[in-house]
Amino acid sequence: MLVNKVSDQIKKSKYISRDLSWLRFNYRVLDQARDTNKSIFDRLKFMAITASNLDEFFMIRVGSLYNYIDYGKERHDYSGLRELPFRKKLLDYAHRFVNDQYLTYSNELKPLFSKHGFDVLQVEELTEIEQKKVDSYFKNTIFPLLTPMVYDNYHGFPLLMNQLLTFGVVTRTTEEQKAQDRVTFVQIPGNLARFYEINRKDKIIFVPIEEIIRWKIKKLFRNVEIVSVNLFRITRNGDFTLEESDDIDADFVQEIKVKLRTRKKGRVVRMEVERNPSPLMMKILKERWVIDNANVFTMASLIDLRSLWQIINHRQFKERCFKQPPPVTPLSLPAETVDMFEYLKEHDVLLHHPYNSMEPVVALLERAAEDPYVLGIKQTIYRLADQSRVTAALLKAAENGKHVSVLFEVKARFDEERNIKEGERLEKAGCFVIYGISKYKTHTKMLMIIRKEGEKVTRYVHIGSGNYNEQTARLYTDVSLLTTDEVYAHDVSEFFNVITGHSRPNEYKYLLTSPNSMRQQLIELIRNEARNAKKGLKSGIVIKINSLEDKEVIDEFYKASKAGVPIKLIVRGICCLRPGREELSENITVRSIVGEYLEHSRLYYFHNNGESKVYGGSADIMVRSFDRRVEALFLIANEELKREAINILHYNLLDNVNSYIMREDGTYLKKRPAANEEVIDVHKLFYSRAYSTEVVEAELV
Repeated sequence: MLVNKVSDQIKKSKYISRDLSWLRFNYRVLDQARDTNKSIFDRLKFMAITASNLDEFFMIRVGSLYNYIDYGKERHDYSGLRELPFRKKLLDYAHRFVNDQYLTYSNELKPLFSKHGFDVLQVEELTEIEQKKVDSYFKNTIFPLLTPMVYDNYHGFPLLMNQLLTFGVVTRTTEEQKAQDRVTFVQIPGNLARFYEINRKDKIIFVPIEEIIRWKIKKLFRNVEIVSVNLFRITRNGDFTLEESDDIDADFVQEIKVKLRTRKKGRVVRMEVERNPSPLMMKILKERWVIDNANVFTMASLIDLRSLWQIINHRQFKERCFKQPPPVTPLSLPAETVDMFEYLKEHDVLLHHPYNSMEPVVALLERAAEDPYVLGIKQTIYRLADQSRVTAALLKAAENGKHVSVLFEVKARFDEERNIKEGERLEKAGCFVIYGISKYKTHTKMLMIIRKEGEKVTRYVHIGSGNYNEQTARLYTDVSLLTTDEVYAHDVSEFFNVITGHSRPNEYKYLLTSPNSMRQQLIELIRNEARNAKKGLKSGIVIKINSLEDKEVIDEFYKASKAGVPIKLIVRGICCLRPGREELSENITVRSIVGEYLEHSRLYYFHNNGESKVYGGSADIMVRSFDRRVEALFLIANEELKREAINILHYNLLDNVNSYIMREDGTYLKKRPAANEEVIDVHKLFYSRAYSTEVVEAELV
């Protein structure tokens, strides 16, 4: 009865649960691993991504839920469920996903390994000569790094690290004619490769490190009886929020460093364990970590599928993975090489990554660092690549005596340490570095180069949806704008003054910003479409984002739908809106695009009775984007570039290869081309240029 009541409550709600919606998104990623048209290595890549996604989900979303449960705070999910019933529903769904994930790995992928030149084998399946190699590797490399940590009446419970493979070894000794069972923990060092590699003539053999240790476990436990050997892995709560503070002198860098240390000790929210674990060990761990069977995931095979990256990235297999085409020249740039400083004085440029390279932006920054006429550079940084050319250019600019101001967001999840380190490097070089803004996370992506040209100063502006990361720019779809237009330059200058100083501009002409006004400005744009629809005028909204979660905006979409506004939403991940519900959202459709590239671009189109407005930028429709982040959306004012942006939306709506259509109940249906229908794969189309660049705007809505 209780199960039916919970299900009914979820169905009746006009909102979809954010967390359940995310798990459905990970199913769409798992769908890529099941795609037999992809190579085995690409399928393994998506399998590894589902594992990474799930790790983050447990650390952050399940961790956040436990913040409420552990401290007795009330929480209502969008479905209306309180924290404990929702916990049960969420973890039940997670168990279902993990079961499907491992069935895919064991039944669909693993049987293909051998015929593609590799295999994952146990030590017992190796030849005698291979076993001798493994034995030598254990003695010389693994054994010296292992530290058994016993837990008994004389030894406290050890700190077991987040997401490291751990053996729980139950041993027995006879003391004073009484058998004593004890549990000893052995963590596998995270700096060792997950697989030991053996080259055979016809294939590469990958031997899991845990199986090597299991094979030699007696070397760690001499003269005692080993009762059981149990492999497990824990995930700890990684969700933390900076204390709200009005103290502008607070040392946020030190605060983040403290939080990073506490992350290692966060409460356990998930335990993955191999089959038939020791009852004694499980009793101890459940009591110690205050978890129950809902938190325990019994794994049928390889624990931590992220380790598949070692196989995917192996030098022998890289040629067999997905081949990314070379980038094409942006529509707004000539094919021949141009002087970007000169070109941008007369033309705006819209970049659509990864189809267009990030090179024009990075090259412009590198040239600015050396250019004698450049006076200063201002930039916001959220995530950077390893050995970043962006950092190198900023360091060079500072060395050359230019004024360099950088806002480094040290609260960029899981990149905190890297950003602190890079920020400190820039500080030492003489850059003016700001580490975030009080209680807000700076997520906007902006760059300004100030250059003296004769008697005047020209400001070169770059603003977009993607990070200044050369690596992810090849894998994420994003849009960005390069311009010297004075309106953008004025707005961006004012915005930098706000985020680096203490300024409150009256208004921006081309920017919508948060945390102050973005939600209300978007709501007004939606209401304007509803007013036009009620007057019998043409109306329409098309929005492409990563996530849709903010209730206030969702409610405005519902009202606009009732007024007759056609609303087409392209939402890659979380979507809390219910499309197609009678008398609520009949005029709203939602699709998700999941494929070779991670859809990261945000574009907002409003028909505006024929005077359409299109915005790009960093913000999704989420509470955090409006209330807890510094974000910016930029109006695409140039008519030619606006048509390019509309073109991007148009073909995203036509895609029938990577698209999933969301149904009213929150489930998704894979879109497939009909028998006589043209196949449109946007992840190939924008490289090929085999499409019309003159889209009729009426086709969009």
